[in-house]
Amino acid sequence: MRGACAIVGVGDTPFTRGTDKSTLELHLEASLQAISDAGVEPADIDAVLPSSLAGLAVEDFIACLGLTDLAYSATTHMGGSSLIASVQTACMAVTSGVATCVLVPAGRRGFSGERISTGNAVRHPAAHAMHEFEIPLGNVGAPQWFAQAAQRHMHQYGTTSEQLAHVAMNSRRNANLNPHAYMHGRPMTLEDHQSSPMITTPFRMLDCSLETDGAGALLVTSVERARQLRRPVVTIAGVGQSHSSTPLSLTESPDMAVVQGVRTAAKRALDMAEASVTEMDLFNIHEGFSWYVIAALEALGVVPPGEGGPYVQDGNIALEGPTPVNPHGGALSEGHASGVNHVIEAVRQLRREVEPARQIVDVESALVVNEGGFFDGAALVLRRDR
Repeated sequence: MRGACAIVGVGDTPFTRGTDKSTLELHLEASLQAISDAGVEPADIDAVLPSSLAGLAVEDFIACLGLTDLAYSATTHMGGSSLIASVQTACMAVTSGVATCVLVPAGRRGFSGERISTGNAVRHPAAHAMHEFEIPLGNVGAPQWFAQAAQRHMHQYGTTSEQLAHVAMNSRRNANLNPHAYMHGRPMTLEDHQSSPMITTPFRMLDCSLETDGAGALLVTSVERARQLRRPVVTIAGVGQSHSSTPLSLTESPDMAVVQGVRTAAKRALDMAEASVTEMDLFNIHEGFSWYVIAALEALGVVPPGEGGPYVQDGNIALEGPTPVNPHGGALSEGHASGVNHVIEAVRQLRREVEPARQIVDVESALVVNEGGFFDGAALVLRRDR
């Protein structure tokens, strides 16, 4: 599949905390933007891959977009990894001839509807073990689950809260250059981070991703068709996914300090692209928590295990650094949309469409990674078409 498909259209809604729109309305708004961005019509769509995290069905899109000849649909259940795994499915549908133009929407009302902190998120089908054995004992949500992994990393490697803060501050600096970001115009200092409330040790409030309402959508087609349309072509050079061998609980992981799913998925994506991590110009890491950026940089092989904390503290993930991470602000400061905004940002960076102050100079390739469930992983290598 290397280079056979392209992301030809992207669209997104504003990020808010409070909306009168339904989750479906947000998905439809983003989808219509992606269709318009590509310069095609709804009738051109012959496959839709709804987001499991939004709780929507393909019939919603058929009815509301007026799709009359849908050939394929599928929904992936990999938590936060579902979006990139769905892009992989879209590529398989296109390259096999099952479909020609695939819509991949994602996002949720993370503040007004499917809100994790109030227990209203769509339940993962594999969460039954957590609900039976761990949630009744108080291990109730993602902040606690991943805090345990971060604590282990701190114990094993000496990672500090201040190093987590540098991840959060990097995201906030980038968000302040991005008018679309929910946290645009709200600077953050190290003191702000360190004085923010402790949610669950070691995560302070500013280590946690935003609970926002918003959605995004991608349109995937063949690279030959993409070259006939109006936007600069962004090819899907490689894509991979990996499922945890301990999928029912993070506490079962043999090493909570290592995100094995991302390590394996990224290797698969990079191998497909015939590329190495050192060739990537941009890293968009879908991060529920600040620690995850550190862990992902180690899993990707950017730095050895245990060196992620000092690496971010030294400024290496800044826009002007050797490994720019999340120039849009990420889930920590732009908004949380199940990772679709990280792919949209990579596409716009490769098209040279973002604000000049945060445009990565001469960017030709981007690596986007998602973690989902309990250390599942998915990775996507995008390239600017030459």
